[in-house]
Amino acid sequence: MTRVIIDAFGGDNAPLSVLEGALKAKELADITLVGDEQLLRQKAAEAGIPLTGIDLVHAPDVMPMEEEPRAILKAYKDSSMAVGLRLLAEGRGDAFISAGSTGALLMGATFLVKRIKGVSRPAIATLLPTAKGTPAMLMDAGANAECRPEMLLQFAQMGSVYYSRVLGGGKPATVGLVNIGTESHKGDPLRQETYALLKESGLHFVGNVEAREVPYGAADLLITDGFTGNVLLKTMEGSAGMLMKEIKGIFMQNLRTKIAGLLVKPYVKGLKARMDTREYGGAPVLGVQKPVIKAHGNSDGLAICNAVRVAAEFAEAGVIQAVSATLKGAEEDG
Repeated sequence: MTRVIIDAFGGDNAPLSVLEGALKAKELADITLVGDEQLLRQKAAEAGIPLTGIDLVHAPDVMPMEEEPRAILKAYKDSSMAVGLRLLAEGRGDAFISAGSTGALLMGATFLVKRIKGVSRPAIATLLPTAKGTPAMLMDAGANAECRPEMLLQFAQMGSVYYSRVLGGGKPATVGLVNIGTESHKGDPLRQETYALLKESGLHFVGNVEAREVPYGAADLLITDGFTGNVLLKTMEGSAGMLMKEIKGIFMQNLRTKIAGLLVKPYVKGLKARMDTREYGGAPVLGVQKPVIKAHGNSDGLAICNAVRVAAEFAEAGVIQAVSATLKGAEEDG
């Protein structure tokens, strides 16, 4: 069974959410929780959560969300995040999950777990709900605010491998470049130069994709810089939350709408589940030598459980080896 290491004190609701998620996910993987062992045992006892079958590794510190990311390498080298990443690097687990600071996780993954040879920058691959019923994957979702065209090409190469092996059942991903228009000449120099690289890449490139087409599933894999990607991600999350709140408000207006709401309740619940970020669990950090998953900061037990599922799928799909081979082949062809 896949061995998954979890930062027990990363995230807004930790450690309780992590303990709840670990309990739900025991059948999915062998789980190791990293953090203050005494406090973990205390919180588990208070919540009535048995720790049988879950390993604990003591780490006395917690990486603060507001701290400079580089602090994970020295000032907070004994934090639950740093210790967990070192365990992963040492081979004492197959994948690592944290809902803590994104910047610190990327810094730690880059310098503790190390990049795959040939990777310029690791990137975050986040899933977005679409009208097709299957999610699209967005890269980069916030790791690299400033990018070069070669970096975006590499994101597409890594993301294509992950999508095909984990989400697409072996089928190649359609790749779209997030831009302000569909024409090839649209956008700034970064977008124009990246378009040319993607067109000659051998990937299943379908051209530019405008933001309004993203929710309709215009492409399986959406490529952009981390700044644009994070704005797009947060906009979609906020819009989805607002939409579901407004729908609920409509059905609660009077007796007639309440009856109508009862009639369509199963369908609305299905829509809500499709829009719920907890169902996706976490976003893989692609470009480092071992599977690392960034869970949402406000993850609850369900989200952590699903992050374990994502981590196990990532580790079992041979993505790291395939990415390494793909980049090596691209370098030789270049």
